[in-house]
Formats: sequence, C-alpha cells, structure tokens
Amino acid sequence: TGLTTGQRVVTVQKGPLYRVRGSHVTLWCKVSGYQGPAEQNFQWSIYQPSAPEREVQIISTADPSFPYAIYTQRVRSRGIFVERVQGDAVLLHITELQDQDAGEYECHTPNTDERYFGSYSAKTNLSVIADTLSASMAPQVLTHTEGDAVELTCEVSKSTTQHTHLSVGWYHLQGAGEHRAEEVLILSKDFVLKPGPSYEQRFLVGDVRLNKVGNTTYKLFIGGVKPSDQGQLYCEAAEWIEDPDETWKDISRKQTARTSLAVVSQGRDLCVNITAAERSLSEGDTLQLNCVLGVQKNSNRHFKVIWLLNGVEVARIDTQGVLNWEEEYKERAKLGQLRAFKPSNAVYVLTIYEVGLKDNGIYHCSVSEIKTPGDSHSIQTNVSPGLQVNVKPVGYRMRLSVSTTTPQVMAGDSLILQCEAQGATGPVSVRWWHLPPQHVGHRVLVATMGQDGTLSLGSTYQDGGPRGSLRLEKTSSGTFTLVIPSTLDENDGGQYRCEATQWSRGKNWTEEGEAAVTVSSTAGLGLHVVLGSRIATVRYGQSCELVCRVCANYILEEVPVSVRWLFQPSPSTGPHREPVQVFPNGTVVWGTAQPCLQGKAQLTKADTSFVLPIRSAVAANEGTYYCEVEVWRRNTLPLGQPAATIRSNPVGIKVVLPESKLQIATKNSSMEIASGNTAIECRIVFAQKNSQFAVTWYLLPPLADATPLQIVRASYSSILEYGSEFSSPAQKSRFLSQRVSTNVFQLQILSPNLGDQGTYYCVVEEWLRLVDDWYKLGEGTSGRTTLEFKLPGEQALQMEKTNHSLSAREGEEVTLHCLLQGAHLPGTHLSVTWFLVKSGSHDSPLLTLRYDGTIEYPQERLAGRLYLRRPSAGDFGLTLSSVERGDAGTYYCQVQEWQQQSEGKGWALQASACSGYTQLTAIPP
Repeated sequence: TGLTTGQRVVTVQKGPLYRVRGSHVTLWCKVSGYQGPAEQNFQWSIYQPSAPEREVQIISTADPSFPYAIYTQRVRSRGIFVERVQGDAVLLHITELQDQDAGEYECHTPNTDERYFGSYSAKTNLSVIADTLSASMAPQVLTHTEGDAVELTCEVSKSTTQHTHLSVGWYHLQGAGEHRAEEVLILSKDFVLKPGPSYEQRFLVGDVRLNKVGNTTYKLFIGGVKPSDQGQLYCEAAEWIEDPDETWKDISRKQTARTSLAVVSQGRDLCVNITAAERSLSEGDTLQLNCVLGVQKNSNRHFKVIWLLNGVEVARIDTQGVLNWEEEYKERAKLGQLRAFKPSNAVYVLTIYEVGLKDNGIYHCSVSEIKTPGDSHSIQTNVSPGLQVNVKPVGYRMRLSVSTTTPQVMAGDSLILQCEAQGATGPVSVRWWHLPPQHVGHRVLVATMGQDGTLSLGSTYQDGGPRGSLRLEKTSSGTFTLVIPSTLDENDGGQYRCEATQWSRGKNWTEEGEAAVTVSSTAGLGLHVVLGSRIATVRYGQSCELVCRVCANYILEEVPVSVRWLFQPSPSTGPHREPVQVFPNGTVVWGTAQPCLQGKAQLTKADTSFVLPIRSAVAANEGTYYCEVEVWRRNTLPLGQPAATIRSNPVGIKVVLPESKLQIATKNSSMEIASGNTAIECRIVFAQKNSQFAVTWYLLPPLADATPLQIVRASYSSILEYGSEFSSPAQKSRFLSQRVSTNVFQLQILSPNLGDQGTYYCVVEEWLRLVDDWYKLGEGTSGRTTLEFKLPGEQALQMEKTNHSLSAREGEEVTLHCLLQGAHLPGTHLSVTWFLVKSGSHDSPLLTLRYDGTIEYPQERLAGRLYLRRPSAGDFGLTLSSVERGDAGTYYCQVQEWQQQSEGKGWALQASACSGYTQLTAIPP
C-alpha cells in the first residue's frame, strides 16, 4: 500500500537501454530509506539472454572476490569499475562494451537494517547493438586569399534499427592542432543550427552556413575567410538515442580526417607554417608534411624552400621548382620512399613513405623570397615553427598480462588462465606452455592460436584425454582464455607461460608472461559435493538430497569429524546462514536458517559421505549450499583447534513452481458504438482450481508507432493500480475493471469519447497460494478488441482538415484553429474537445466545451493557460498562453452534434468530426 519511513528502496537506471559495441557505458544505482552507515555497499550482477535465470556476478564495492571468472580480468584492469557518486549512489562503468555484456543487470545492496523491509535490488536491461555510424571527409590542403569562399563536404550515415537522431558539427583547430578545437557550426540532434562563439556574428549575416544535400551529405560554407580561419577543419558526427527516462544519450561519435586551410593576406609579409595530418606514427606509416606560405597562389613572387629535420637539411626546392636531396636521402628517394614537390606557389609538400625510427624529430621549413629567379640574395627569409614527429616501433604498445582465476585447485578441478595483450596494433598469435615443477627447464606445448584464429593443441592435450576437451578462446579484442577442464594430479601444477606475438608488415614482436598454479592431490584432505550439476532443479514439493563426500589419506572413521551445512538464499542477502551442524559425538544442532528443514530432514552418514535430505521442497529452500568439514587428531580430547578444515564447492538448488495451465480467449473482435457506455470482455478458458487472477488492461492507440498504454491493473487481492495516462480522477471514474463471473472480467468505459478509440486487450496473471506464500505461475494475453465510433449523422459535420505547423518561443502566446465548415442542423447543440497527441502516447483531452455551455479541464494544471476563443459560431480556436517546452506536440479538435430526444429527456449524440492536425514546436528563449 505504498512506502513508509525506513523502508529500503533500490532504484536503478530505467531500461531497456541500447548502447553500441566498443563504447564506454555507465549505469547508475541508488538506495534510499535505509538504516545503518551512510556509505552503503553495492553488488552488480548480470543475467545473460543465453541463461536468463543464472546470476553471473560482476563487481562489488565490498568484496574483491565477488566477480565470476569471466569478469575477473576486466575488473582487475579497471575495464569494469564502480564509481561512488555519494554514499548511497554509484555508477557502474564498462569502458569497452562487448557483445557478452548484453542482458539484465541487477544492482543489489546488502542489508544494513535492523530487519528486512523494502526492496534490496533492482534490475534493468542493456542491449548491445552494432556501431553503424560513419563520417568521412577527404583530407585536403587548401590555400585561399583573405575574402575567398570555402566549401567543405562531410558524408554522414547510419543504419541503426532503433530510432536515433544525428548531430553533425564542424570544428576548427588553430595552427598544428595544439589548441582546443572551437565550434564553427553544429546541427544539433533537435535539428537546430548553433554557431560557435567566434562565428556567431558571421552566421547571423549568412557568411557561415550548413546545407544538407540528400540524406547523407552535409556542406559547410564559409564566405569571406579571415586569417583567424587558418588552421585545421574537421567534421564530427554523433548518434543519439532517447532512453526510457526521456533523456538523450550520445551512443557513438565519429571524427573525419582534417583539412588544412591557409589564408593569405593581401600584404607582402612572408608568413610560413608547417602542418601534418598525423604527427604520432608507427613504423611503416606514411608521413606528409605541408609547408604553407601566406601568399596568393598565383602571385609573381619567387621562393626557395628548404626542408630541415633537427636543424639538418633534408631537401630543397629552388625558384624554378628543381628538387635537390641531401646525400643521405638520395637512395631512399630513388626507391620511391621519399617525395617532395610544389603543388602551388603557396604550398610545398614533403612525403615520407614507410617512416622509420630515424625519421623521429622536429621538422622545419625555411622559405626565402628571391627578387628574380637566379639571384643569390634573398629579399626576406622566414622559418616555420617546429613540428615534432614521433615514430614508434610497431610492437611498442603491446603489454602482456597473464593471470589465473584458479591459482589453487584440487585434482579433478579445472584450470582457467588468461593472457591479455593490451595495445596491440596488428594481428596477435598466442602460444601456451606448461613448465612442470618436477622437470626444471622443460616445457610442454599446451595449445596455440594463430593470428587467423586457427587452434592447435599440443600432443599431450589432444583427443579429449583424461583432462577433458581443452579450450582456447579469444574472449575479447586482446584477451585469450585457456581452460583445462580436469587436472590430473600435482604434476599439472607449476608455471603456465603465454607467448603473444604481434605481426605487422612481415615483422613480428613477441612478449611473454607466466602464472603459477598449485594442484593438490585428493590423497590429502579433499571435499566434493556430488550432484549431477552445480545447479540442481527441483519441482515444488519434490524431494532431493545433498551429498557431501570426503576423501582423505587416512581412515576417516578413526578421527573426530564434524560437518556444518551452510546456506545462502537466492538472491544473496548477506553472509551464509547455518541451518544445521553435526558434531563429532553425533549431536545435531539446528540453526535458525531453513526452519522448514527441521523435523522433515533426517541426516544420514554412509562411509565417507554425509547426506542432507530436502523433503517436499518449497521456495524458501532455493539458494546455494556448501558443506564444511573439520577433522581433529585422534586422542586429543577435549577438542581444541581442528587439524584440518575445508569447504566444498557451492551447489545451487532451484525450486520450480507448478506449471501453469492458464488459457485465455484469444479471438480478435471489433466494436462500433454511437453513444452510451460500453464494456470490453476478457475470458479465461481454463485454469487450475484455487487459482486467483490479476488482470491488467491495455490500450493500443491507433497511431502507427504507438506503444501499449496500461489502463488499470486489478491484483489478485482486488487492489487497483492505474497507469500514468489514466491516473487523473476524471479517467479513473470512466475506466473500471470488474469481475462479472468466475471466468469473465470486463473493462467498463463510461461516456466514451473519440480519444478512446483504439485496440484493447488484457493480460491475466495466474497466482496460487502454496505452503508458505503466494506465487505467480504464469500469464496469458487475450485477443484484441478494436473500438470505433459509428454515429447516425457522421457525415453531417464538415471540419477544416488542413494540417498546420506552428512554432512559438517559450513564454509567448499561440492560437490553434478549429473551423466548422457549413452550418449544423437546427435545434442541435455543439460540443468541442481539444486533444494533445505525443509520440507513443494516448490522446490527452485538454479542454471540453459541453453542449450545455459548461467548460471542463481534464488536466487542472492547464486551466490557467488554456482559453477557448469563439469569434464566430463555427470557430473554436484554442489559445495557449505562456508556451512551455512540454506543450510541444500534435493538437486537434473534435466537434460533436447533440440533439434532445424529446421534452424533458436526455441529449443524444448525432454526429462527430475531427479537424486536421496542428504540429506545435516550442523554441527555447
């Protein structure tokens, strides 16, 4: 019946969310109404689509061992981490989203309250979609005289199946790009053009424009370029999606290559600049340097240009365009590895193909102006600023991290090892070696994976032998996981070495790392719980047994042994509980956990096995079980500290409820009404005896892309809960859910209007009272009933049907027109209702002028801003004062014609008609 003071509530970001593969994703979670410390702990888990009922633990703010193996490495390397916004609110960060990250996320807060009261977890869905956004622009080197016009073209496209918006912007970098980029002109996701501060005045007078040509082409026009425009220009596109909380999120961003722009002034000053499309390169890349002179392209001035690296001449181009290389560069030039040329009088280009480490350093271009070709004396000389170029070895970025999530295991357990190659710039191949401890200096090949993904196993590990079918998988962009399903003995321990080799242009670089593993033989004290799988499924009321089998290198019956059974409910709500313990003298002590076991379970022991029976399983038995065994040395009474203690692997018990046999009538139908009340029927064809039902009614509006709207839900205890669109007192009084017989429910619609047209259906949930609580067994959806209006004089009223589009600034007043064409019948009265339609929403009535002249405001908050102006008998214009952002949407009016039946009797609806649509856009001030 609602929340009370001190009731814990966990809230998570509303889903479903759609994010692109490879992006950085955040999910927020917060808790309120809690007791205890101000700093609460949070645990994140995922339920993946392939196993929607299996919890996979990701990360915890309190327990470093919380993550499952699949996420351990990403948590350690901070590929996944939790940011604490405040004591009771956190953000889950996933820095590089992968396909396997899709699923239902659960945020859980361990209990710190005196008693359990409220909700301790919340869930949201995250879908991983492909990144289809692309943005491209051909890189250019442009030289223009001050006052010229420049036009650049950017191609932007996407093919996302979800509804998304694009924003496209142009940015300017001064000089070689050391400064922060400034905005030139941006077309926002809301289709609004926004100039940058430096370009605002030029935008207002039309000198800076953005034109969209076709579906994918965006053109930036700058008229009358200025010296301040000199530098680099690029285009950036972003794809935006609207989340369920109605906020917009950019899910992908792409930048194009850069265009260098030099602006030449009208004077004779010699301005020299040097640019490069990319200054940080790897061996084998191509470096292109542009020496740009601040002169007109077609001027009659003469220049000599010298290229310098670290102050030493590389090449020179004289006034006649003749190229001369320094001696040490001539051989590379002959092989086509170097090129220098003069595309215009204002631009000189130096290109180095397949750069090497020797090309590292600071580049300058020195320019001398010569009065006439052949002169030895220069009029003036200027040297460009230095440009630092960094060339790094192809393999320098790759760092190797080798780890294991199974550093200590018992013989028979599996080994999981991970090799993560970070920063690789080319294909990577992997080799795994085993360095057994008993043979120092000897190594055994375990498995290899080629750069093309080809897998090969070492001879010892082939054919799925006693160790099982070994797996080597590439689980993410640079992570290779090796799984050995079953270890044999201590000899499988020792070091495991990963050798990762990066390949590029016929060269390769290899890094290696090791992880240590210890395998203990079952000749020591080992413990195993024997069930068919790690998760056992039990039907409600069925019985099962948990078997704790102990193996030791001595006769177990000859030493004191105690067995403690531990239990953790599902979902996890704190530390393990202890339902029962058997002491060495045979005493059985029952704990407070699992009281339903006491009296029903008869503990047994057979040889070296201990059995905990679960009789007539109920939902409270669902969870994770362990057994813990302690042994003491013989003849050490009274018992002190045990000589050995070991805990078993976890075993999950999942209790499956009785199968639902619910059947709902699914035949579709349609209804036409003229006036009066109506009812939609929902019929149960078959259900189990003693079942109770919760019924939820939905309306699917007639719009093409509409989503179903919840009208009202009647719980199995007859508590009504109305949907947000039907929660006003006026709507609640018109829509009623009733149970008219044991198997028939009806939705009563009182005084229906045109806005109630659409498709109705119900969803029935079947609930059954079992031993300890009410449980939902299943649900079914009815057929659909389409409701339409059919009036006797439907064609008598003629409305003006033209669609309009209006824009109004926030705070202004706007009038929407509703015109009746022609006269209505004598002796009849008219009523009019204005509606607002928003995407995927029910048509919301705003104002109704009844046939008796009274006015109703279904939404009372708008009463002070809505005015019905009627300058003539057939004009029912609606004036909206002080426009707000939330007023944006589609408006229309409905006019109805009423006639009194006879003296003293009621009025009957004779005809109805609707106007055209008016699209209102609210513009921010």
